[in-house]
Amino acid sequence: MTAPSRSSDTHAGVADAVYRTAIVIDMHNDMPTKMLDEGYDPDVRHTPAEGHTDLPRLAESGITAQFLAAWVDAPYAATVPDSSFARAMRYIDAIHGLVSRHPELLRFATTGDDVRHAKRDGKVAIFIGVEGGHAIEGSLDHLRTFYQCGARYLTLTWNNGNAWAGSSIGSGGTRTGGLTPFGEQVIREMERLGMLVDVSHTSDETLDDVLAIATRPVIASHSCARALADHPRNLTDAQLRAIARSGGVVNVNFYPRFLDAGFCRAMDAAESALVPAASAEERRAALAAIPPVPLDTLIDHIDHIARVAGTDHVGLGSDFDGIAATPAGLDDVTGFPRIARALMARGYSADDVEKVLGANMLRVLDDVLRAPA
Repeated sequence: MTAPSRSSDTHAGVADAVYRTAIVIDMHNDMPTKMLDEGYDPDVRHTPAEGHTDLPRLAESGITAQFLAAWVDAPYAATVPDSSFARAMRYIDAIHGLVSRHPELLRFATTGDDVRHAKRDGKVAIFIGVEGGHAIEGSLDHLRTFYQCGARYLTLTWNNGNAWAGSSIGSGGTRTGGLTPFGEQVIREMERLGMLVDVSHTSDETLDDVLAIATRPVIASHSCARALADHPRNLTDAQLRAIARSGGVVNVNFYPRFLDAGFCRAMDAAESALVPAASAEERRAALAAIPPVPLDTLIDHIDHIARVAGTDHVGLGSDFDGIAATPAGLDDVTGFPRIARALMARGYSADDVEKVLGANMLRVLDDVLRAPA
């Protein structure tokens, strides 16, 4: 093996220095689901095979702010009617409990200034995002309760559409259309409160409807570019430009299923080859047999969005602990510095690397997360 050149060592050193001083924001992480549904202990160190996130690795990661998702899965919403709001509140309570147990490391956050203070104090700012509009159960009062309890974005749908917004997948025969009049009320109330409107997972029609009425920046918390991987969860170039015109940011998802069409096909083939009663271990083994997607594939999506929407409108939304595979070299939250190195290797300036890592989202947090009128 050829030893790395001195120039490449210097290049990595510059990128690492940029990373250490940057504000790094990850807009989507599903660790709370593992905590409540699987008994995952976030206080102790785990292997990447067990989970992508825990407090020891967060402390090492250099991440400044982490959005943790309060996600209510579609089967639960379908089989236990009128319980999605209560379930989301359980996740919110668990996130607050995590922060309160570790004041030396974590800081609960609701504003951009909280991020800056966390950076200054060497802590990780923890935000809450609610994933799936079905969690409000058709009630603006529930939306307001989420806000009062610290939630600062609502992902309008998950893979399942709801009564007022359509999803890109429409799992279980749910809606894939656009916003209803009540859905428009939800957007206006979120803007009044000072909550980020998150269009990841929404249908094309819902996304278009949101952008037609939004007066504040709109975000995608964890989405990729459809031009590079043709998946309905990904965003078209026209949508990327429209989100940029709103002043918003598209935060790139790390899931290889959305990064690479070949990986997606391989996953589908592996899953179809399994018997319905296959164990979780068998499913993990089938997935592990698929060659990993290179880190460069993730960087391709960041680069594409930067070129189409502008470098001011792209960020990071890992989806860690909600995804079954990761790109090579991004095994867990400690891999974030590799993104800075890869971007600088592509010729990105230090300023633009800082934008992608978190400065773009910090601008949007400052713009949107303000006290309600």
